[in-house]
Amino acid sequence: MTEKRAIVTGGSTGIGRGLVKALSDAGYRVAFTYHASTEAAETLEAEITGARAFQCDAGDADQVAACHASVAKALGGVPDLLVNNAGIQTWSPLLDLAAEDFDRVIRTNLRGCFLNTQAAGRAMRDAGVAGSIVNIGSGCNKLGFPRLADYAASKGGIEQLTKVAAMELGPHGIRVNCVAPGAIATDRTAEEADGYADKWAALTPLGRVGTPEDVAGPVLFFASDAAQFVTGQTLYVDGGVFSRAPWPDYDL
Repeated sequence: MTEKRAIVTGGSTGIGRGLVKALSDAGYRVAFTYHASTEAAETLEAEITGARAFQCDAGDADQVAACHASVAKALGGVPDLLVNNAGIQTWSPLLDLAAEDFDRVIRTNLRGCFLNTQAAGRAMRDAGVAGSIVNIGSGCNKLGFPRLADYAASKGGIEQLTKVAAMELGPHGIRVNCVAPGAIATDRTAEEADGYADKWAALTPLGRVGTPEDVAGPVLFFASDAAQFVTGQTLYVDGGVFSRAPWPDYDL
């Protein structure tokens, strides 16, 4: 492939870290953002030749605009691909959820997706780049998850934002899609609950939890010419778990 450029928000840890590695392996020059995980960002930047780390608060309009300008300068041009991955999560019953936590999650996850989509879309349009934007959603796009009201609201909003952005940016040759992971094994999910991987594997038709590499494949597909007539879509990368209805314990 000819050299292409990508920016991944929230790329220093978890799924984002896997995406940075996969895109670099696929021939992209990759920039990634981080907010507070400076040590992880510096480590990843040192591990991947050509990867560039940029500190940026995804929910801050001025920082996002400055970051995209800096990325284009550092990579030698406007990125062909934006992956909106930056996200945070709280864990609280709805009736106990603090308003400031709700606001913080929406600000990072949904507002951050909007601001970065807007910045990348403007830059792609002005440079005549027929680019791709891939938003990272969640199983929360489809189902209600207890104790995740703020997170579910943000991810559901991202799916609808994906559709609107696809309609408005399509005339500029820019495609916008969403990848919605299910249970993915990362450092965060391992700390989230005891037995996370085993419990979710037991519910998943494919019999295991996913990996960041499982998420990277669909992102690369949406970014590629193989998906040049695909926009406004959500692809669930969940091993089938969110397509499975509650079902008695019959022998299938």
